[in-house]
Amino acid sequence: MPPAPNELLTDLLKDVSRSFYLTLRVLPKAIRPQIGLAYLLARTTDTLADTELVPLAQRLAALETLRARILGRSSAPLDFGGLAARQGSPAERALLEKVEPALALLQSQAAADRQLIREVLDTITSGQVLDLQRFGDTRRLATGETATVTALPTAADLDDYMYRVAGCVGEFWTRMCRVHVFPDAKLDDARLLADGVRFGKGLQLVNILRDLPADLKNGRCYLPGEALAESGLTPADLRNPANEQKLRPLYNHWLARAEAHLLAGWEYTNTLPWGCVRVRLACAWPVLIGLQTIRRLRSGNVLDPRQRIKISRTEVRAVIFQSLVRYPLPGAWRRLARPAASI
Repeated sequence: MPPAPNELLTDLLKDVSRSFYLTLRVLPKAIRPQIGLAYLLARTTDTLADTELVPLAQRLAALETLRARILGRSSAPLDFGGLAARQGSPAERALLEKVEPALALLQSQAAADRQLIREVLDTITSGQVLDLQRFGDTRRLATGETATVTALPTAADLDDYMYRVAGCVGEFWTRMCRVHVFPDAKLDDARLLADGVRFGKGLQLVNILRDLPADLKNGRCYLPGEALAESGLTPADLRNPANEQKLRPLYNHWLARAEAHLLAGWEYTNTLPWGCVRVRLACAWPVLIGLQTIRRLRSGNVLDPRQRIKISRTEVRAVIFQSLVRYPLPGAWRRLARPAASI
């Protein structure tokens, strides 16, 4: 028997969403199912893309097949049982096994909501396909590392990637909220959408900078090769932690870019109507956690895979507590997020 929709958007979503589930739970009921479903399907496409034991051509074909179903271009039943069996995580295995119930849930959405979900997933999937085409043919050694490291060519390529996999989510989130949460609020929609895109890009850039050593091990470098060359570095040089000091000026440049994007996300949060407490909190938490992560990344050897930066659960709880305590006090609330230079 197919799982009930509430199982897909509660138990399974919790298993695969980690920190995002916290944000999702605080959202108003009017948008929680749509955003939860979009996230669930995005994680499904991501799981297909990341199944490294499966040949690249098979992963690309599976992604395109699922994309066609999401967009309503095909009705052919999907069976990802073979790919599911390759998953080390039970939650990701369940994602692939329950793809048909998730697609049925998509089909049950109101037409306008379904279209917004389809649009954002189309853009996200295009980024995942492009990612596989750029990096998916890297050859693995017996050590578990790839023989070569490939970098994105330019800063424009990185910006495009960040939009496809995260910036577009800011647009989707904004449009969904505009329809269901604050349809009559007098806001500058163009500015709100632009800040929403920067918000998403900032979160993705923090992830890229934090996960640099792990990506390098897998043959991927999201720092632009053009900029690395100007610093006298090749992508492969970043596998050596001794090169951290040489990389640091360029790395700090991207940290500053990530911080600026997140501060735009903070402006986005504070542009939303004050009475939309749940949406504002859902936006505030990832901004504040992201800024804390950036502060951590400003010190230590960011090329050393043994020093992975991670904000603890205790720190996350402190962020939530402070946001709740300060919310009734506009000045104190605004001071929750500040540039690193002012701290």
